[in-house]
Amino acid sequence: MADFGAGDVQRLRKTTGVGMMDAKRALVENDGDFEKAITWLREKGLSKAAERSDRANTQGAVTIARAGNTAAMVELNSETDFVAKSPEFNALLEKLAGAVVADGEGAVAAAQDEVDDLRITLKENIAVGRVVRYEAPEGAVLDTYVHKPAGWGVNAVMVELAGGDESLARELSLHIAFSKPQWLSRDEVPEDRVAEERQVLESITRNEGKPEAALPKIVEGRLKGFFKEHVLLDQDFVKDNKVSIAQLLGDAKITRFAQVVIGR
Repeated sequence: MADFGAGDVQRLRKTTGVGMMDAKRALVENDGDFEKAITWLREKGLSKAAERSDRANTQGAVTIARAGNTAAMVELNSETDFVAKSPEFNALLEKLAGAVVADGEGAVAAAQDEVDDLRITLKENIAVGRVVRYEAPEGAVLDTYVHKPAGWGVNAVMVELAGGDESLARELSLHIAFSKPQWLSRDEVPEDRVAEERQVLESITRNEGKPEAALPKIVEGRLKGFFKEHVLLDQDFVKDNKVSIAQLLGDAKITRFAQVVIGR
């Protein structure tokens, strides 16, 4: 087994400008030999691509692959939408998603060479972004949706239900795609995030000249608006704003959901 540590990886990164995964792999492939690792990176063409590794890659595409009740959502980032819509880019993205469905999230690491090759070919900072895999238990309902307004995925959703049906799951997928909630329930919102929002709302309310005694009640009322915007169960259903998602569910339960929106 190669004998090297995190410090060696960091030193190789600083020397060559490549990313952490590339530096680590170079050392693994060369049994920890620093000079050989540099040569290996040059031969692979990664050192030439290193100057691209620090460039912003906020564009890209997302897709979902599915096999039965198992689904995988994979995001591949790029610098421009020109590359994001290219056949080579999307072919690799679909291949990655299929591999994650079949073999788990670790399949992405196994395909790193292909990502590096595409980075060199297309001359952009291309990297795998978010990866989510759901294997729904027996009896659960799994729905997926990918929004492709210009031919490639920019907004993808997976939702898993207990006690619901496919029609309800589809309505929820479309709702999530539109409303982009951050959390499923209020319990999932970090306490420090709630405290920060409460403090901001308190300052706003005080600056409006509201009576000091009325501040707590006003702030709590406004905090409900924050939850309605960011918490799925608190949101109004996009097709009927008189019905909340919690009401829409009835006896069904959302066990989990995931969403990837390119650029967000």
